[in-house]
Amino acid sequence: MKRFIQHIIFIPALLFFIGSYAQNAGGTQDSVIQLYGVVMTADSLDAISSASVIVENKLRGTFTNEHGVFSIVVLKGDQVRFSCVGFKDRVISIPGNLEGNQYSVIQLMVSDTAYLPATILRPRPSKAQFERDFVNTDVPADQLEIARQNNNEATRRALIAALPADGREAVSSLMRQNAQKYTYQGQVPPQNIFNPFAWAEFIKAWKRGDYKKK
Repeated sequence: MKRFIQHIIFIPALLFFIGSYAQNAGGTQDSVIQLYGVVMTADSLDAISSASVIVENKLRGTFTNEHGVFSIVVLKGDQVRFSCVGFKDRVISIPGNLEGNQYSVIQLMVSDTAYLPATILRPRPSKAQFERDFVNTDVPADQLEIARQNNNEATRRALIAALPADGREAVSSLMRQNAQKYTYQGQVPPQNIFNPFAWAEFIKAWKRGDYKKK
């Protein structure tokens, strides 16, 4: 008896659900529209092939064929965008109170012209022309002064002393120190005071003014 009562309650609920689903399906079917038409240029009425016909925010679309004809399924109230390279985009709205399930359109596209700045193409100069232009190029005095300051020996030495050594320089310095250490291992290393090359470097540094107070 209990199971019989459960079946009596379940059957009306099932019938109500089926009826509601049928009404919703019928409403969706009524809103489905077959959109078709042709896309042409506005000035000469030439067919535009490979133009995009996209339903806004629905991730659906199609392309026109070689005659500019297209066909796509949309819903009432949808926004349809027509776009093609060289033409301005056009957006149309499918009427919400449309009677029937077909809607045709002849979409005219207006050319979108973009003017680019003029570009002058010249042949590649020869070696003699490049040397002539390079030598005769007028370089501003301030840039020449900057170049002279950067090439100054005192400036380069100051930069060498101030800039930290990178990994390669640090490893190279360590390897030289170890090589000198292992060369004279077990004996007294020679003093640079008896090294003529060291004296030559000292004299050059003294003439440059490296030991002057700054």
